[in-house]
Amino acid sequence: MRKLLLGLCTGLLFTATQAQETLVETVHNPVDYVNPLMGTDSSPGLSNGNTYPAVAVPWGMNLWTPQTGPMGHGWAYTYNANKIRGFKQTHQPSPWMNDYGQFSLMPVTGGMKFNQDDRASWFSHKAEESTPYYYKVYLADHDVTVELTPTERAAQFKMTFPKADSSYVVIDPFDKGSYVKVIPEENKIIGYTTKYARGRLTNFKNYFVIKFDTPFSDVNTWQSDTLAKGQAEMTADHAGAIVGFDTKNGAVVNAKVASSFISFEQAELNLEREIGDNDFETTKQNARALWNEKLGRIDVGGGTIDQVRTFYSCLYRTLFFPNKLYEINAKDEIVHWSPYTGEILPGYMFAGTGFWDTFRALYPFLNLAYPSINKEMQAGLANDFKEGGWLPEWSSPGYANIMVGNNSASVVADAYIKGLRGYDTETLWEALVNGANNEGPMTAVGRAGAPYYNKLGYVPYDVGVNESAARTLEYAYDDFAIYQFGKAIGKPKKEIEIYKERSMNYKNLFDPSYGLMRGKNEDGSWQEDFNPFKWGNPFTEGNSWHYSWSVFHDVQGLIDLIGGEEKFVKKLDSVFSMPPIFDESVYGGVIHEIREMQIADMGQYAHGNQPIQHMIYLYNYAGAPWKTQYWARETMDRMYMATPDGYCGDEDNGQTSAWYVFSAMGFYPVAPATDQYVLGAPLFKKLTLKLENGKELVINAPKNSDENRYIESMKVDGKTYNKNWLSHKAIMDGMTIDYDMSETPNKSRGTKKSAYPYSLSNE
Repeated sequence: MRKLLLGLCTGLLFTATQAQETLVETVHNPVDYVNPLMGTDSSPGLSNGNTYPAVAVPWGMNLWTPQTGPMGHGWAYTYNANKIRGFKQTHQPSPWMNDYGQFSLMPVTGGMKFNQDDRASWFSHKAEESTPYYYKVYLADHDVTVELTPTERAAQFKMTFPKADSSYVVIDPFDKGSYVKVIPEENKIIGYTTKYARGRLTNFKNYFVIKFDTPFSDVNTWQSDTLAKGQAEMTADHAGAIVGFDTKNGAVVNAKVASSFISFEQAELNLEREIGDNDFETTKQNARALWNEKLGRIDVGGGTIDQVRTFYSCLYRTLFFPNKLYEINAKDEIVHWSPYTGEILPGYMFAGTGFWDTFRALYPFLNLAYPSINKEMQAGLANDFKEGGWLPEWSSPGYANIMVGNNSASVVADAYIKGLRGYDTETLWEALVNGANNEGPMTAVGRAGAPYYNKLGYVPYDVGVNESAARTLEYAYDDFAIYQFGKAIGKPKKEIEIYKERSMNYKNLFDPSYGLMRGKNEDGSWQEDFNPFKWGNPFTEGNSWHYSWSVFHDVQGLIDLIGGEEKFVKKLDSVFSMPPIFDESVYGGVIHEIREMQIADMGQYAHGNQPIQHMIYLYNYAGAPWKTQYWARETMDRMYMATPDGYCGDEDNGQTSAWYVFSAMGFYPVAPATDQYVLGAPLFKKLTLKLENGKELVINAPKNSDENRYIESMKVDGKTYNKNWLSHKAIMDGMTIDYDMSETPNKSRGTKKSAYPYSLSNE
C-alpha cells in the first residue's frame, strides 16, 4: 500500500515505515482524518475520483468549493491547477453532469478585476487548509486570505485584506440569465442565477442574499466584460456585481450568504434560521460538530493512519448526494421548488444522484447507517412521481437523459425491505409498475425498449435501442426488486408473479459458447462480430466480461449456466489473470474508464466503474469465500488512498466510496432488495457501527493485519457462524462479530451450499 508521508490532519510528520507501524487505536474526532482533496487530481481523460473539495454539511442543499477551472466547467477544482477564480456555491454531483444554480464570490485587490481570468489568483496547497466544515486559502496575487464555513442552505466567509487602496469582492452569478442588485444602506447584495446543465427546467432560479459586516466604499455592477460604474442593479445574460471596501489600514470583511430555489424572501429566511447572529467561529464549530456526529456513527480502531484516513475520507463522500432540494418556509412547512412543474409544492425533494451508480451500495449503506435521511428521500421520490409522472433515474435536478436501467426500482425496494416506513409506498408501487412497463419521455426514464423486453424477454440488439444487453440485465434485476417490494407490501401474487418471471430474463442473453452475456437480435440470432473485450455496443461503459456478472439476485442461476461452481470460480479468477486488453472502436477513442482499467494492473477487473464492483463477492456463492477475502483487501489496499489521486475512477456520488466503507466493515450488499449482506473480511481490528435505533454492530478482529486478511473462524453473538452472509434484520437487532484472522486461507469454512447467500433459483 502507498503511504502518506505527511500527517495531513494531525500535523505530524511520519516516515513510510512509521505510518505502517503506527496503529490508530481510538478515533476521537473523525472529521480530522478526512481529506476532501482525495480524488481531485483528475481530468476528463483520467479520473482519480473526479471530486472537488466540498465544503458543506451532510446532505446540505448547497455545497461550496474553490473553483480553479473556468466558470461553468465541470472540472471545478483540479489538484494540479495553480489559480483560483472564485468560491462557488455548487450542486454538482459529477463533472460529467456539471452544475446548476451556481454563483461565486471572489475578493480582489489592485483594481476592479471582475472578469474570471483577470481576477484569478495564484495559490499553493502549502497555504491551503481543506476540511469538510472549513476551507482556508491564501490568494497570492491579491494578498488576501479567504476562509469559508457552511450550513445546510447558507455559509459564512471571512476575508482578510491587506493594507490596500482598492479592495473589492466580486459576485458572479454566471451566464444564461442572471440578476444582481446592490443595496448599500443594508451592506447587502441580492441576485439570482438561472444557469443549469441538464434537462429542461421550468421557472428555475437560485436566489441568493449576501450580507456584509462592512460598509461598501464603492458600488458597481457589470455584464459580460463591461463594467457599469456606480450602477447598483443589473439584469443580463451574464450580470455581476463588484463592491469596494476601505482597507487602507487592512481589514477583515465578513459575509453571510444564503440561497433559495423559492424566493428572495425564503433566502433571507434561510440565512436568519441557519446563521442569524452567529459569528464565523460559531458556524464553523457547529459544522464541525455535525460532521463529527455523522462520521462518528462508525468508530474504527486498530488500523494504520492511512487506513483510518482513507476510511473517513470515503465515509465523508457518502454523505452528500442526493442533496436536499427542500426548504422550510415561514410557517415551518417543508416545501420545495419542483423541477417538474416549476411550482412551489409541499413535501420533500432531493436531487443529484444517478441510480445506475448508487443503487449498488450507496443507498444500501444509507439504509443501514442513516435510514432517517433515506426515509426523507423515499418521500421525495413519491413526489417526483406525483409531479413528473416518472421516477428519475438521474436527477440533477429532475430528469436527465443519461445512463441506462430502471434502477429506481432497487432504490425503492431496498429501503422498504431494510425496514424503512412512514412514507407513501402505494404511490411508489404505482411508480415502479409504470416505469417497468412503459418507455418514458426519454431513453433514461422508464424503460427504453420495454415493448420488446416484455414480449421477447430481452431488448434486441438490432432494433435501434442502444446498450441493449446492459438494459436487459438491469431490467431483469429491477424486475426482481419490484417483485420483492410488491411481496413485502402485500400485493396479490397474480399481480407480482410476472416480475418474478421476468427476473429470469438474464438467461436469454447467456451464450454458452463463450460462457458470457452477448447481444441478441430480434429474430433470436446472436449479435455478429462479438468480441467480449469490446467496450460499449450492447453494454454500458464496459464489456461482456464486466456485465456478465450482473445477475445480482440469482448468482446460483448464473453458476448453473456457466457449468457449475468449479467453472464459475475459474471464470472469476480469469478476470484478474487476463491482460487488460480492450477494443475501444465503438467510442472512436479510449474513454477514461478503459484507461483506468488498463493501468490498474488487475487484468479485466475495472473497479473504477460500477458494473463489476460486486464481482469480488461472488466467490461466496461457489464455495471459495477466501478468494473474496483476498481480492477485497487487495482492492482496498491498491485502489484507494486519502490522497489527490486516491480513487481509481469516478467516485460517483458516494458509490465507489460506499464500496470501500462496506468492504472495510467486512460485508457488501451484492443484491439490494434482499435482507442479506455477503461477507468479505474486516479491515480494522475493531469497528463499531452505532445504529440509529440505539443498537450497535460491533466487529472484533484482534489479529487483523496486512498479512492476516483471511477468516479462520467467526462467531456471531458468541456462537460459531459458518455462513457467507449476514442478515440486515439481525444486525439491526444489535450484533457482535468476533473474527479469528489468519495469514492462510481456511478452505473448508463457508464451502457448503448451506452457507451460500440468497439466490432466486434456490427460493
